[in-house]
Amino acid sequence: MKRSIKHKWGRFVIALLFYSAFISGSVMQVSAQSLPLKYDINYFKLTQKARATFTNINQLPEDSGYLGAKLAVDDSNSTGKFINQTFSLRYAQFEHANGLLAGLNERYLDGQTIFLLQAPADLLIAANTWAKDKAVLLFNISEPADGLRYKQCLSSMLHTIPSYAMKSDALAQWLVARRLQKVLMIRGKSDEDKQVANAFKRSVKRFGLKVVDEKIWDFSTDLRRTTQQEIPLFTQTSSEYDVVYVADPAKDFAEFLPFNTYLPRPVIGSAGLEALAWHRVIEQWGAAQLQSRFVQLASRNMNELDFSGYLALRTVAQAAQHLKSNQPQILTDYIHSSQFELAAYKGRKLSYRQWNGQLRMPMALVQPNALVSQSPQEGMLHPENELDTLGYDAPEMKCQ
Repeated sequence: MKRSIKHKWGRFVIALLFYSAFISGSVMQVSAQSLPLKYDINYFKLTQKARATFTNINQLPEDSGYLGAKLAVDDSNSTGKFINQTFSLRYAQFEHANGLLAGLNERYLDGQTIFLLQAPADLLIAANTWAKDKAVLLFNISEPADGLRYKQCLSSMLHTIPSYAMKSDALAQWLVARRLQKVLMIRGKSDEDKQVANAFKRSVKRFGLKVVDEKIWDFSTDLRRTTQQEIPLFTQTSSEYDVVYVADPAKDFAEFLPFNTYLPRPVIGSAGLEALAWHRVIEQWGAAQLQSRFVQLASRNMNELDFSGYLALRTVAQAAQHLKSNQPQILTDYIHSSQFELAAYKGRKLSYRQWNGQLRMPMALVQPNALVSQSPQEGMLHPENELDTLGYDAPEMKCQ
């Protein structure tokens, strides 16, 4: 009898211990899941002197980029409060490149690992070098230079701003669709103008178009008084052309070309029909609601740089919501993987190219007050993803 009581008592104690362990483990698991996850994101901007032009009508507001990221913080926190995630944005502006690099290191030593960078190409390369062997996530939100996508191939950098090549390919596809084969090219003399022109030359070769003439804009007079006299003479050629492509991203002279060319032809590139990641005329796929929220925040329309900042921060938020982790390496691995998808008011989910960190996206072809088309154009095929018909594809990489 005593042995039976002792045996039953022993089983009861063992069961009680197992139950206690189960309850304790469950409480710990619930407690761990309920811990708030914080995501501190840094926005670093290098002050750059604006290029002098005849008019300042097209200059971007000083807060471009940052306000897009700020709206993304608000949107992410609206969802995050239901899953115990909070996002914050810290802004810093630097006068010199060394100051920005020092700021990166200082914030990193303070435990900060996510950075949105509004900086030129040489500084992005230096930042990528600094980030080597560090668990950090860097976003290029402003520099479209193609060299960063197929020569340097920055391993620690993601690009949310579209490259020159993506924009040129988007326009070239439209020309093919409209059977406009012969192009008169006009470019400025700056290094940036040359980069844009070279990107379009690559697209011309890629899609079987023809540049009938290339002219370099070297006027030093104010065209606001002499447009109708100068431009028809400048655009007169020995061969006929179907379209005029202008490479002038600073818009120093491009806006004077439409309706003033020797032959009455459409103007594309830096004026007339432009290829952009974002524009105020985009309203489909929920974009109108995003536009409204931004206007309420900023008292102006969202531009391409704002949208790039928005995409970078939403990338972090979308990965965080999926993984429920704030560990930078875990976030980085997932964002770079083929499983990551970003909802971005573009009619389809976006993802990053694994070979160069560029965000794939459709390009809007817009004129100042209307959406004209969207590239990739219908019928443009690719073995993996038709969005990779825009910009540098994997076989084109020349990484050092």
